[in-house]
Amino acid sequence: MSIFNKIFGSKNSQSAKQFLNPIEVEFHSHLIPAVDDGVETLEQSLEILNGFQQMGIRKVITTPHIMSDFYKNSRNNLIPILSQIQAKLKETGSTLEVEVAAEYMIDDGFIPKIEAGELLCFGPEKKHVLIELPFMTEPAIFKEALFELQVAGYKPILAHPERYSYFAYKKSDYEELKNRGILFQVNLLSLIGYYSKPVMETAQFLIDQKMIDVVGSDTHHIRHQQLLPEVYNSKYYKKVCELELLNNQF
Repeated sequence: MSIFNKIFGSKNSQSAKQFLNPIEVEFHSHLIPAVDDGVETLEQSLEILNGFQQMGIRKVITTPHIMSDFYKNSRNNLIPILSQIQAKLKETGSTLEVEVAAEYMIDDGFIPKIEAGELLCFGPEKKHVLIELPFMTEPAIFKEALFELQVAGYKPILAHPERYSYFAYKKSDYEELKNRGILFQVNLLSLIGYYSKPVMETAQFLIDQKMIDVVGSDTHHIRHQQLLPEVYNSKYYKKVCELELLNNQF
């Protein structure tokens, strides 16, 4: 039974006629200040986190970029900042849970991180890991990286698959990845055409094919969050919420 049906029961029931957001865990955002292209200050982070709580979110798993050439983050610098955020929230009486993982670029430095056991993961067994790819060209090591992840016992989630043009032009690649056990996370703003119409159409295709496992806002700043009410009112948000989403299990 989907998250949507667990809350509302039968779609034909009176309660199902009024949609309430069933997602309790916000996944994929950039809310650790001054470590990547996300929020710049602690105040900005707290503003967005408080906004999520007002939307009914009980937990935020924020995922700063880790890239070998640009964002050389690790638990050594991210965990102390997370502790500051958690302390500030506690001071205000907030009950919001906040965790930090990462969004890993599949680049030349990624496989050594797997081998060293350095990955910031999440989920009940701390084995889920969020990965991303360059938007224009599939990296030569992608399949090798997936193999190494799975052999090591990790459960890879591919961030925003709708935004990779080389997959969108050859949609059979999506099916191949799914057959290999790769989970897909769609960006919520893709559902309202924020990135482009082709990206929106690919997101709709993936939802129609029931390939989406996780949804996430990919919030980098307050303007992203301010668009979420429009997302929640969209046809395809309601449709994706009918799938067997994993968000609330994290």
